[in-house]
Amino acid sequence: MDHHHLPEHGQDATGGALVWLPPALVLLAAAGAYLLLVRRARRRNPALGWSRWRTGFFLGGTVLLGVALLPPVAPLAHGDFRGHMVQHLLIGMYAPLALVLAAPVTLLLRTLPASRGRWLTAVLHSRPARVIAHPAVALVLSTGSLVLLYFTPLYNAASAVPAAHWLLHAHFLLSGCLFAYAVAGPDPAPARPGVRARLVYLGVAIAAHAVISQLIYAGFRVHINAPVDQVQGGAEIMYYGGDVAELLLAAALVATWRPEPRRAANRGARRGFVPARNVSGGS
Repeated sequence: MDHHHLPEHGQDATGGALVWLPPALVLLAAAGAYLLLVRRARRRNPALGWSRWRTGFFLGGTVLLGVALLPPVAPLAHGDFRGHMVQHLLIGMYAPLALVLAAPVTLLLRTLPASRGRWLTAVLHSRPARVIAHPAVALVLSTGSLVLLYFTPLYNAASAVPAAHWLLHAHFLLSGCLFAYAVAGPDPAPARPGVRARLVYLGVAIAAHAVISQLIYAGFRVHINAPVDQVQGGAEIMYYGGDVAELLLAAALVATWRPEPRRAANRGARRGFVPARNVSGGS
């Protein structure tokens, strides 16, 4: 573990507000697009409407991303590993959970023309989508990538190049959304396993997150160019902040879980049970 500060490629740019204008505009555009789709969905089907909770989750997710990508957190993350870890948790765990709970795919399906809706449904049922959206793959992409990031020279290399740093943010966000979607997303997911299996994958993620943070704290084979106190502080943020995020994900899994009556009916049929509505026909 090196004892030098991180490359401060963003320090001299923090004085200019224009540096932070592009990410702010992107976040505002995303929030505006979601609100427009909500308005369209309510106009198409006033009786069905759209949940204010889901709208609130999406707006909350964009706010969390704004906190992570704009001052004061973003400049701090360039020069302090603790700031980087706060940024990582916001982009990779907290914001993705909020965005996924906003059910953006369901909103698209309610607002797209029928032909495009069928195309999106076909994509969701395609083999590549089913593989990528499986919790095991999402787990490797989100939590597993942390091993490559902090235990190889990748983190230091990405920190020294602004474009690579933004790619790292994109990876955190997309992999975090994928894992939250695979475990507890309210959107349709044809390849999503049962609740017990998803709880197992979430448990593995919690354990892996804890082990990685403890290894970083101990300085075991880590490649992080930062003072020891920053590295240990960042590891503590990762440990405790990750626990809170994963508990929220577990709560979302329980809250979004719904019984599957079709499977229950099939099991009942195999046992010789016939639902009452099927035998109450004619007198």
